[in-house]
This record gives sequence, C-alpha cells and structure tokens, in this order.
Amino acid sequence: MADSRVRAKGQVTIPREIRELAHLEEGDPIEVEMVPEGILLRPQKVVDATQSWFWTPNWQAGERDASADIAAGRVETFESDEEFLDSLDD
Repeated sequence: MADSRVRAKGQVTIPREIRELAHLEEGDPIEVEMVPEGILLRPQKVVDATQSWFWTPNWQAGERDASADIAAGRVETFESDEEFLDSLDD
C-alpha cells in the first residue's frame, strides 16, 4: 500500500509504482467515484485517433477470428516473400 496526501486544489499524487502498474501516463483521464469502501480511481485510457480503426467492433471480430485460426493451426507460414508468392500460383 502506498500513502499520498491531498494538496492544494484537491491534488493527489499517485505513487510511481501504482502509476506504472496501472499504465498511467501524464494527461490520462481518471474517473473518480465514491463507493461504500471509499474513493475509487478508475483509469479511462483514450485511444489515439490514428489507432481507433483497430478498436472498431468489426476489426476486433476479425482479430478474434484470426486468433482462433492461429490457435487451431489453420494458418500457413512462409520463410520468404518468394515462397509466399509462389504459393499464390498453386
């Protein structure tokens, strides 16, 4: 457990080891909620706009399908570009 103090304007420093474990970086938004056990801080990671396509439902469905194919061995691997291109001719 790490200790921190409330400073002017309600600022609280989250200890480095906690920030690292939570993958928090400067400027990341955090949701603050009062719960029966106390104050809950919940990181709200924002996806970089240039990477948002990866997180669309359609793309994520394709990622799940690809992962299932890999796990089931329904893939081919090639040692070179030429080997791959030759396989297209077959």
